[in-house]
Amino acid sequence: MAEHLASIFGTEKDRVNCPFYFKIGACRHGDRCSRLHTKPSISPTILLSNMYQRPDMITPGVDAQGNPIDPRKIQQHFEAFYEDLFEELSKYGQIESLNICDNLADHMVGNVYVQFREEEHAANAVKNLSGRFYAARPIIVDFSPVTDFREATCRQYDENTCSRGGYCNFMHLKRISRELRRQLFGRSKRRRSHSRSKSPNRRRSSHDERPHGSRDHGRRYNDRDNYHESRSRRHRSTSPGHRRGRSRSPGGKRNHSPIREGSEERRAKIEQWNREREQQENANNFEKDAANNNKKNGRNEYLRNDDKNYQQQE
Repeated sequence: MAEHLASIFGTEKDRVNCPFYFKIGACRHGDRCSRLHTKPSISPTILLSNMYQRPDMITPGVDAQGNPIDPRKIQQHFEAFYEDLFEELSKYGQIESLNICDNLADHMVGNVYVQFREEEHAANAVKNLSGRFYAARPIIVDFSPVTDFREATCRQYDENTCSRGGYCNFMHLKRISRELRRQLFGRSKRRRSHSRSKSPNRRRSSHDERPHGSRDHGRRYNDRDNYHESRSRRHRSTSPGHRRGRSRSPGGKRNHSPIREGSEERRAKIEQWNREREQQENANNFEKDAANNNKKNGRNEYLRNDDKNYQQQE
């Protein structure tokens, strides 16, 4: 029974827990849902509900006065919000991913999902953001059960074929430019590398390649060959002490950190653990039964020998 419940947890067959809340961290029925919305007490992912306010909240592509908005201005407004939020949240820990929904349904519009590297970083963010305001609006923050955004996002939206539009029940994640992603997440990687090593050569080469500051096109590399050559030369000059925790395998590939498991993988592992425990219990019961049978057979043989000895004496 326990194995069956573990296999259907968070799926459509689960009649107790809401599968949409488990996958997306939000449900269109809200508190009226007939299934449970089990909020995690700790999680590496936090949810900032309805935080992003689009310029075309009322009608897509049109402002509040009914005038059309240039899509480039909408993207600039979004990236300014994204950068501002990233800079604030990075104070509480290293950010693995920052996703903002482009959906229009009430339970998902403007939702911001932030996945930190450690659960302690997420807890620190929840503690410091509770009770604060952004753009004269209170920040609603809580832990989210979402850990695998591949299951939460709409694949048809990524292919520009979603027929439900903004009212789809799966996440439509708004994208940022490559330059901004390189600037924000590349900066966090440099901070992490600087914390591991105090080599002045390493620090200077990192700053020369990706300077802090503006978002202009000066960050792009005009000569890709020189860029790859400088990267390989820098890696060769780095001492083994500075590469601690990044040892290479005999094949020459890096040993990357383990990837977080999805719900399907977790359910499969639970089923495997239950099967192994059941097999172990059956093997133990079989050994006990065999031992009892051996004892019983030995006792019967002893009684038969006593009867033969008694008859011979008579």
